[in-house]
Amino acid sequence: MSPDRPLPITKAMVWKAYQQVKRNGNAAGVDGQSLDDFAKDLENNLYRLWNRMASGSYFPPPVRRVEIPKSNGGVRPLGIPTVADRIAQMVVKQMLEPQLEPIFDQDSYGYRPGKSAHQAVESCRKRCWKYDWVVDLDIKGFFDSIDHDLLMRAIQFHTSERWVVLYLRRWLEAPVELPDGRLQPRTSGTPQGGVISPLLANLFLHYTFDKWMRRSFPRVPFERYADDVICHCHCRAEAERLMDALQERFTSCGLQLHPEKTKVVYCKDSSRRGQFDQIQFTFLGFCFRPRMAKNRYGEIFTSFLPAVSPQALKRMRERIRKMHLRRRMFLPLEEIARLLNPILGGWIQYYGRFYPTELRAKLFGYLNEHLSAWLRQKHSRLLRHDRRSRQVLARIAQERRDLFAHWRGVDVAAG
Repeated sequence: MSPDRPLPITKAMVWKAYQQVKRNGNAAGVDGQSLDDFAKDLENNLYRLWNRMASGSYFPPPVRRVEIPKSNGGVRPLGIPTVADRIAQMVVKQMLEPQLEPIFDQDSYGYRPGKSAHQAVESCRKRCWKYDWVVDLDIKGFFDSIDHDLLMRAIQFHTSERWVVLYLRRWLEAPVELPDGRLQPRTSGTPQGGVISPLLANLFLHYTFDKWMRRSFPRVPFERYADDVICHCHCRAEAERLMDALQERFTSCGLQLHPEKTKVVYCKDSSRRGQFDQIQFTFLGFCFRPRMAKNRYGEIFTSFLPAVSPQALKRMRERIRKMHLRRRMFLPLEEIARLLNPILGGWIQYYGRFYPTELRAKLFGYLNEHLSAWLRQKHSRLLRHDRRSRQVLARIAQERRDLFAHWRGVDVAAG
C-alpha cells in the first residue's frame, strides 16, 4: 500500500462494483449524468473515483430525491445517488455484505443473495394454514427514521475496516436534494434507493426486530422482507400481547408502527368458524384472504390464500391505460405485442406464482378489452362492433397463442 493511497481499495474492486451497477439501472443523480454518459469516459471516470476513495478524500454528493406515487394516494420518497456514488457504495457493499450475511436470520428475505419475495410469500402462506392469527406490521417512514448512532454501533461491531466505517458515516450524513433544488440535512435515515441502503436496513432491523423476536417471542414465527413484516400467532390474545410489546420495542429504537396500517388479522378458512372484522392483509403485493379452493377429491372449500392484490392490479391496469393502445393503430399487432410482452412477462412471473386465476380474471380480460379497442380503431369495419371485435381477437388468439404473453394457455374467449 503506497503512502498516498492509505486505504486498501484497489482498482479491481472499483471495476467489479461498476460491473454490478451497470446491470442495475441507468438513472441520473444530482449531476445529471446517466450510466451511459459515465461510460463515455469510463477509464478516466473510474480512475478518478478509485483515486479519491483510496486516498480517503471521497465525499458523496447530495442524493437526488424523487417521489413515487403510492397506491394509497401518498408518495414514496426515493433517493437517487449519482452514478459514481452508486459505484462507490457498491465497493463498500461488496466488502461488507459477506461479513453480515452469515449473521442474518433465515426468515429475513429482503435484498439478500439466494432469498426472494416469493420465498417469503410461500413461507407466509404455509404458516397461515398452521396459525390462526397474524400481526401485520407497518413501520412508519422506516428508511427515513433509522437512528444513525444505533446503526453505526452495529456496523462497528461487525467490521474492523476503518475505511468502511468512514464512508458509511459520510453516506448517512450526506444531504438530500429536494425536487425544488433545496438541500435538506439528514440526521437520521438512509435514502431508500441507495445501493448500500438495503444492507444497512437489514442490519438495523436484524437487531431491532429479528434477534429481539427470537429472544422475546421464540415461539412466534415471522417473515420479514426489508421493513415488511408478518408475524404468526396461535390465538388473538398472543397477537395482541405481541403488538403491545412491538410498539414498545420499536419506540425504544426510534421507530414507530403505523397506527392504522398495523393490525391483527384472523386467517379465516372453512375450519375456522369465528367472525372477526379483519380477515385479510397484503404482503409483498399479494392479498391474503379467504378464497375458494379445491382439494384432491375435487371438493370445494375455503382456504386462506395469497393472490395479486387489488392495489397491484390497479397499478397494472393504470399502466396499460397510459399506453393508449388505441392511438397506436398505425402499428401492426406484432409490434403491439413487442411493446407489451416484456411488461406482461414480468407481471405474470411475479403475480402469477400464487392463485393465478385472480390475475387472469382481473387483468387479462381488461387487457383484451384494450386490444379489442385497438382492433376497432385499426379496422373501420369493426369500429362500432364491440362484440365482433372481441370475436376477432379471440380467433387471433386461438391461431397465434404465442403472440401475447397472457394468451399462452388461456381461453381468451372466456377472458
